[in-house]
Amino acid sequence: MFCRSPCRALSLKPCGFNLSTAGKHPVSPSPLLKKHPFTSVKNDHQNVNEILIPSLTPYFLERDVFWFTQNYAKIKKAAQNQIWWKENALFLEKDLKINLFALLRRLTEMSYRRVQTLGAPGEFSQRGGILDIFPINSANAWRLEFSGNKIADIAVLPVKILRKEKEIKKELAGRQPQSLLPGLKPGNFLVHLDHGIGVFAGFAERPGGKISTEPPTENTPEKFFVLEYAKNDRLYVPLALEQKLSRYIGFEQPIIHRLGGTLWFNTKRRVKENALELAKELLELYARRSVSRGFQYPPDNEWQKELESDFAYVETDDQAAAIAEVKRDMESDRPMDRLVCGDVGFGKTEVALRAAFKAINAGQQVALLAPTTILANQHFATFSGRLEKFPVRVALLTRLQTKSRQQKIVKEAAESKIDIIIGTHRLLSPDVSFKNLGLVIIDEEQRFGVRQKEKFKELRTEAVPGGALPRQRRGRALYAVDILSLSATPIPRTMHLALSGLRDISNISTPPAGRLPIKTFIQPFSAKIIKQALLQELNRGGQIYYLHNRIETIELAVKQIKNLVPQAKLAYIHGRLPEKKLIPVMNDFGAGEINVLVATTIIENGLDFPGVNTLIVANASRLGLAQAYQIRGRIGRSHHQAYAYFLYNAKKLTDIARERLDALKQAEALGSGYQLALRDLEIRGAGNILGREQSGPINAVGLNLYMQILNEAVEELKK
Repeated sequence: MFCRSPCRALSLKPCGFNLSTAGKHPVSPSPLLKKHPFTSVKNDHQNVNEILIPSLTPYFLERDVFWFTQNYAKIKKAAQNQIWWKENALFLEKDLKINLFALLRRLTEMSYRRVQTLGAPGEFSQRGGILDIFPINSANAWRLEFSGNKIADIAVLPVKILRKEKEIKKELAGRQPQSLLPGLKPGNFLVHLDHGIGVFAGFAERPGGKISTEPPTENTPEKFFVLEYAKNDRLYVPLALEQKLSRYIGFEQPIIHRLGGTLWFNTKRRVKENALELAKELLELYARRSVSRGFQYPPDNEWQKELESDFAYVETDDQAAAIAEVKRDMESDRPMDRLVCGDVGFGKTEVALRAAFKAINAGQQVALLAPTTILANQHFATFSGRLEKFPVRVALLTRLQTKSRQQKIVKEAAESKIDIIIGTHRLLSPDVSFKNLGLVIIDEEQRFGVRQKEKFKELRTEAVPGGALPRQRRGRALYAVDILSLSATPIPRTMHLALSGLRDISNISTPPAGRLPIKTFIQPFSAKIIKQALLQELNRGGQIYYLHNRIETIELAVKQIKNLVPQAKLAYIHGRLPEKKLIPVMNDFGAGEINVLVATTIIENGLDFPGVNTLIVANASRLGLAQAYQIRGRIGRSHHQAYAYFLYNAKKLTDIARERLDALKQAEALGSGYQLALRDLEIRGAGNILGREQSGPINAVGLNLYMQILNEAVEELKK
């Protein structure tokens, strides 16, 4: 079958949304400046109480103001339950609660440009709590006045346009949002919304034309994506309909079928049925949580402000937004169940620490659950150091401690003599109880089972008599415990949108200021390279991770390194090492008494030692892509330049391993690791949140489309 029509009709209708009036109104030759201001066009849906901000996509840039006015209600409906429209159409209304800085970031993502003074559509400016914006769908600019995190007023703002219309259109066209499919290569699997999973072959100027593997530019004529299906079927998709395509992400390699027939239709129908069942379960959980009564924390006090002013770094926008969202949850009367996702070293711990201190200031206890003793010890050191100047008691509970020590801590926790208790699975033991537990923090959430996490959600706490609470909250009423989960698995945007109404998620995706990309070297194994890398780091007073992922020969590796660099202070750790030996080694390493730590992949999760800025991996071909990415993230946590050396055995390097290592090298830039390990990280995220039982439906249509179907199912059930 040779399909020349990509979507049966070459009309611009993203995601199957049918704008029935789109074909009835010809595109104006002057779409940007056509005099149809909303204030003068009769339209019940558009007034100064609510405005629409569309992104700078080709689809919207080709529409005039009148088209937006006529289709306003349909656009709003689509933006409530369809991924493409939700990402590209922003509705702002009076009294809407929204963080101003998050809104500024969203406008930038939609390709609006920040300026000092508005002069054309597609621009915005901000001064204090006032935001001026000139949307591309309006002849007017708008002024939004904020009161805290709420839009207090929306008013028309007259703007004098100084540039010619052609110049504005050209400039806006060059500012369109980035492709939804960055880094696309021949051989990648793509999912077409209407036709199913195919293999990307390249780009073509016309159906049946020569295929090019290079992405189109302004100077190239290619106008179509080319997808190959079974039996040499081909599908040509116009570039303008890119939103019909998504990357295939699944737990296994997909089956490629022929074009046509009812197979894909039936597959989507079965997946929708599954998504509806899952949506029902999720909504039931959400409903039960929403009717529970949560402990309502008071606003920040002076101690809270003092702690936050002591933070040695400048918060990133994402980090500040996450902190604000957590505090908003805590100050509401609904129990918090928020997941904070973020790359390694992007500031999740500080979010948790501020939440913990807020809980303590209201007379509540805090429990922090970590998956390993190493991580629990590290959190204990971090929290103890940051809270040293305040009358806060922090305790550590692990199985490494003596029985008498454990019993003493458990007794004091039950009597509310401990403010923050940090521990491993020992915290889940039946003998552990709390008098006033208000907040549970679960770090590396993906490392715990559902039942383990649910144990805390079943707990209730009492209000503290005479505590710093509003008068009506005092007494012996029971409150659901707040849950704050942390995960180094970034949540993809499609998953975030689909689950945002079911589980509160904060995504920290921007690196701290001053963080430098890690310089990565992919080279054959060489004693000379290892020696040079070790000496370079030691000579500047730094520390090194040397990854040797074979326990049986790890002591031999230590001897070899000692022969290369006799002055190195070495130690080793691995997963079978008794914890009573493991913890002292990590403490010595943290104190700088050890400068070369030889380790297995035990270092992959949670460790934060700013002095470690060189990583040497002895046999990198054995690592998976996401695992290599996570381990590399263990270094470069400070302002010093970090170096990662991934060494391989040239005689045993497979083509697949070479491809993984090349991809790692190409992704040196900060944040590019998210794109690099997208498949692994998304699958891990899906497994954590949705459960592995959803792997069948996800495989059938790919994770991106599955999340869109789930999102639509949730919205359908909500109504």
